[in-house]
Amino acid sequence: MSRVRIRGKLPRGYHATAALLRAIAWTMIKKDWHGAENLPKEGAFLAVSNHVTYADPVTFAHYLYNNGYPPRFLAKVQLFQTPVIGWVMRNLDQVPVHRGTTKAKEAVDDGLAFLARGACIAIFPEGTLTRDPDLWPMVARTGAARMALTADVPVIPVAQWGAQRLLGRYSKVLKPIPRKKVTIVAGPAVDLDDLRGRPITSEILREATDRIMATLTRMVEDLRGEKAPAVPYDMRGTNA
Repeated sequence: MSRVRIRGKLPRGYHATAALLRAIAWTMIKKDWHGAENLPKEGAFLAVSNHVTYADPVTFAHYLYNNGYPPRFLAKVQLFQTPVIGWVMRNLDQVPVHRGTTKAKEAVDDGLAFLARGACIAIFPEGTLTRDPDLWPMVARTGAARMALTADVPVIPVAQWGAQRLLGRYSKVLKPIPRKKVTIVAGPAVDLDDLRGRPITSEILREATDRIMATLTRMVEDLRGEKAPAVPYDMRGTNA
């Protein structure tokens, strides 16, 4: 595996911790990973993924790191308070998102600073575990779109399926035996070109966000061999 050059210094212990987590993950999952050719060869980018279980950050990070992109995560602050995953994120200079507080904007600013240094930012656009009863991607928040359009960087969709067999949604009980197949696929960058260079309005952000989630949903459909609901689940109440 050839590593791409990531600008910016990684925190002490990043590679050692990543090696340890990879070794642990190897005992629990069977990797079925594809699409690495779609990851940018140089420059900053956002990697976005669907979110089903608290195990997703580990498998998402594992995929990116193995392909040469040490990710910086923007994730809700509650994830930083969970055992193991929270410890890793706190100690490896990841970025907590304090939703609904005066600190919320700080996460976007921190993410933009990392992008300016050429980093890979990993983010779950939904902002939390999907509430769809059948685990399909739901209507997302607009933070990822805002960062992508502000920093003018590509958005790479990374769909995954199978981590929920290792750790169920909201569960705290790992089921590592037998090893679980986790499929992860990176797709081509989401086409946002016609939205770039325009004033970043709420309409533009919603359009970009919907494109990102529509792309992820199609990819998850391919992974599952099933059709998603015609109308995605919306936590704002339109189909809750």
